[in-house]
Amino acid sequence: QVQLVESGGGLVQSGGSLRLSCAGSGGIFSVYLFDMGWYRQAPGKQRELVASLSRSGGTTYADSANGRFAISRDAAKNTIYLQMNTLKPEDTAVYFCTAQRYRDWWGQGTQVTVSS
Repeated sequence: QVQLVESGGGLVQSGGSLRLSCAGSGGIFSVYLFDMGWYRQAPGKQRELVASLSRSGGTTYADSANGRFAISRDAAKNTIYLQMNTLKPEDTAVYFCTAQRYRDWWGQGTQVTVSS
C-alpha cells in the first residue's frame, strides 16, 4: 500500500512563493517507478492537473502553471516537490499529490491560500 503525505501549504501574499513536498512510502514505491503529479481543486471547481513528472523524468504543466511552477523529485528521499513562484489569488486551492502505477494513489491534500 502506497502512502503519500503532502506538506508545505499555507498562506502567502500575491507574488510570493511556496514549495510543496510529497513524501511517498510503502510497497514498491519509488519516484523512479511511479508517474507522479500535482493536482489542485479550488472551491466549486473540478480537480485539475497542475504538473506531472513521469518515471523517465519528463514533465508537463498546465498552461496556468507553465513558467511559474516547477515539479522535481529527490529519489533519496522518495519525495517530489512543486516549487510555486509568482503566486496569484487564483492559485488558491487544495493541492494533491498523486502516484500512478497500475492504479492511482492520492495524498490527503495541502491548502494553499494566496491573498491579494
